[in-house]
Amino acid sequence: MNTSPTRPLPAIQLRVPTDEDAFAWHRTFHDPDVMEFLGGPAELSFYEEITARQRMHDAQLGYCLWTVLDDAGQVLGFTGAQPWPEEKAWGPVGEIEIGWRLGRSAWGKGYAYAAALATLERVREAGVPHVVAMIDDENLRSSAVAERLGMTLADRFPLPGGTRYGRRYELTLGRG
Repeated sequence: MNTSPTRPLPAIQLRVPTDEDAFAWHRTFHDPDVMEFLGGPAELSFYEEITARQRMHDAQLGYCLWTVLDDAGQVLGFTGAQPWPEEKAWGPVGEIEIGWRLGRSAWGKGYAYAAALATLERVREAGVPHVVAMIDDENLRSSAVAERLGMTLADRFPLPGGTRYGRRYELTLGRG
């Protein structure tokens, strides 16, 4: 698959999430459309916990879910990678999952693809040999990003609750 961009990619910056990013993520993602495939908007405490966990991942692993900033320094959302939690009763336990979530104002502008490409570069440099992306079957925007990255659809499975399906995409990373 050709992953070359058809237009110039927008400039982005990635940073390890700060305490303040918990507030920015909460504001950015407190939108039913953004959270449509993720169970709906979450409380601030969820983002406080997840940003703290990402700082730990970065310190221990060299990668995490990074805050995505545009060229003006505005928080757009996050992208990155993290180990699939062992405490989850489903999913690719032991795998490294990549993902992206952006506020609605950033949709359709190439930010998700640019951020995901930067994620792949960083996890490859950290020595991660293989990544997965777990995406709701109906989330066509995220599936399009995964496919544009060259990820292969490996599995389609029922999501917890049994009413929806998910897709598991895979990508083997070569040495950078």
